[in-house]
Amino acid sequence: MPPSPASPRYQQVTIDEVGTPLAQVTFVVVDLETTGGSPKDSAITEIGAVKVRGGQVLGEFQTLVDPGHAIPPYISVLTGITSSMVAAAPRIGSVLPSFLEFARGAVLVAHNAPFDLGFLKAACAENGLAWPAAASVDTAVLARRLLSRDEVPNCKLATLAPYFSATTSPTHRALDDARATVDVLHGLFERLGPLGVTTLEELTGLTRQVDPERRRKRDLADGVPHGPGVYLFRGPRDEPLYVGTSTDLRSRVRSYFTSGEQRSRITEMVALAQRVDAVPCAHALEAAVRELRLIAQHKPRYNRRSRFPERALWVRLTEEPFPRLSVVRRVRPDAGVFLGPFPDRRAADAAVAAVHEALPLRQCTARLSPRTPISACALAGMGRCGAPCTGAQSVLEYADAAGVFAAAVTSDPQPLLAPLIARVDRLAGEERYEDAAVLRDRIAVLVRAVRRRQRLASLAAVPELVLARPDGDGGWELSVVRLGRLAAAGNAPRGTTVRSVLPVLLATAETVAGADGERTTSVDETELVLRWLEKPGTRLVQLTGTLASPAPGTGAYSGFLARVETGRDARDPFADGRSLGTRARPERIASSA
Repeated sequence: MPPSPASPRYQQVTIDEVGTPLAQVTFVVVDLETTGGSPKDSAITEIGAVKVRGGQVLGEFQTLVDPGHAIPPYISVLTGITSSMVAAAPRIGSVLPSFLEFARGAVLVAHNAPFDLGFLKAACAENGLAWPAAASVDTAVLARRLLSRDEVPNCKLATLAPYFSATTSPTHRALDDARATVDVLHGLFERLGPLGVTTLEELTGLTRQVDPERRRKRDLADGVPHGPGVYLFRGPRDEPLYVGTSTDLRSRVRSYFTSGEQRSRITEMVALAQRVDAVPCAHALEAAVRELRLIAQHKPRYNRRSRFPERALWVRLTEEPFPRLSVVRRVRPDAGVFLGPFPDRRAADAAVAAVHEALPLRQCTARLSPRTPISACALAGMGRCGAPCTGAQSVLEYADAAGVFAAAVTSDPQPLLAPLIARVDRLAGEERYEDAAVLRDRIAVLVRAVRRRQRLASLAAVPELVLARPDGDGGWELSVVRLGRLAAAGNAPRGTTVRSVLPVLLATAETVAGADGERTTSVDETELVLRWLEKPGTRLVQLTGTLASPAPGTGAYSGFLARVETGRDARDPFADGRSLGTRARPERIASSA
């Protein structure tokens, strides 16, 4: 008999053979200096990069770059790079091929990688160069995964470099910062060994891990329907943990059990959740309104937005013979003139300070009587108050100043704002730039508050209006709004008319009325309705009463507000809303030992 062929032999490979060991991966750590925070309106001024593998430095790349325009002075102060330094430097189109060759085949590393890589990708696109399909590692994200708040207060490079005893300190120069990031990367790699992370594949998937317990809870989404609405995660005692909204409830709820959801507080919330309730809605506006109401009603611990609408602040011009400005939390009819709401005390105080710069309103809190004069305070001696307390001003004379504020809130802010803006120009002309900037920012707070109050008041005064928006499928999304509150929501499907659906919708709409005429609708809800009303394509089907904006209003100050926003961006060109604090990281990885 011929010998039977030998049976194939199978050998178990080690984990190191499955992936690419980190010790064999070439990393290029890159850092940029730029003229601002966005590639849309800023340019690169310096590139620094360090190539490393197995803990050894293989090479460095550094060059200044001519951004094509003058470098703003505040950038020069921050980085030390001036326009004269880059005058003879190459343009980015000449630098990129050399950098791409230096980084070819390597994994790119950066601290806050979306910033640096975003500029490089935009520069490649602008110069017709292909961006390489390279893996990338963000040391800021990695630090948030591996370090606790007890170790470092935040994950900024300036904090991590001394923590890991970096040999180079970050200086806002590209090569120095890249060298410091190399040391931070190696320090973080030392944390990976005890966790069993030894390959590139495990490293890149580190921030997208899904806890098995969280994955097992995916069945909580099984009973959730598709379509717009609100969802509520409920805890062990059936308490609402989190309220959210989506145009597709089922898809959104399922996403909480995937690797795409990495917010630490949401990870904790999902671990506690025992049930998910869904509230289907007619359209997105109803869903957004119901979300606001549910958050205000239940105050879920994992919601951050709109949990306490009753904490909104208002500036009130009191009803007294000599009225004054007071910051309050409740709006009561016939209790004076109210401006707001303001998100916090700081904003309210800024608006009050701006008004006091323009009008000699009293700032004392005592109740004054025109028949009982008292001694004047220091503000009267400084000319900041007309001293009605001493009888120097009559009730009618004082009412003229108070009337300017009342008119500004309801219709015409020009008499209040014009002298303030003139004062800003005067301070700037005297080179008192800091004083001018402080006053300018206060005026901006005041203008925004007046604009918001006027827009919302016009809608809140309408007894009833019916809005219709196309649903994208040949039908209409309908909303009945009464006194700024969503009273009913429905749909007119394709093939039916709005008029045929409207009578039933109006008959079932909520009756909006408050005790003693007090406002029953939250400002946030009225603002949602207003944004819905102002969207392109919205139709006004039916109106009871008058919907009109006051004239002249704040339209003339749109340019002023735009300049303030531009100035704010210039003062903080690298502003990034994402937190680098360790509280923002997903659940910290711990070794299984």
